Amino acid sequence: MIKLRKTVIILEEVSHEGGPPLAVPLLKGAIAAVIENPFAGRHEPEISWFMDELRPLAQKVSQKLLEAMGGEANRIQSYGKGAIVGSDGELEHGALWHAAGGYGMRDVLGGTKAIVPATKKVGSLGARLDVPLGHKDAAYVRSHFDSIDVGVSDGPRAREIVYILAMSTGPRVHHRSGGLSASDIIGEDGLK
Repeated sequence: MIKLRKTVIILEEVSHEGGPPLAVPLLKGAIAAVIENPFAGRHEPEISWFMDELRPLAQKVSQKLLEAMGGEANRIQSYGKGAIVGSDGELEHGALWHAAGGYGMRDVLGGTKAIVPATKKVGSLGARLDVPLGHKDAAYVRSHFDSIDVGVSDGPRAREIVYILAMSTGPRVHHRSGGLSASDIIGEDGLK
């Protein structure tokens, strides 16, 4: 059912944000999977079944992104997801990625607790999306509130969807806005 046209991987290595350089640079990455939208051009009342169809894609691209970021799941500290739906689709087609993308990434990373932050929109060719990032074990870890800018130069075409997963190896560089520290995570409920 899934007709994948291409994947695009984006990697950022951040050494500093104006302050002293980090001993180990922050690595942020995203993978965009461009697929044909099976619901484009019409309103389909029941679409939730497509989430199950998307799960193998989510696992495949999660693994591919993790490998591009060094292959060590224990290095990943934060994650996020998003979707850009082409103009012949609707926002709800992007929402189908919520469960599939989140669980696919959790399966690959193993044992994560926090909800995977997400965003979506309907956009035209070359549209960009700021994909939110949050700590994988506790949503209230303020140092890990971040984002990564993602886009595909030739997508989404009108009858396509760009599904996105993102990961990061740490907090914002030079974070100093307080809040719950990653070292103080209790890890019981995915919040603190």
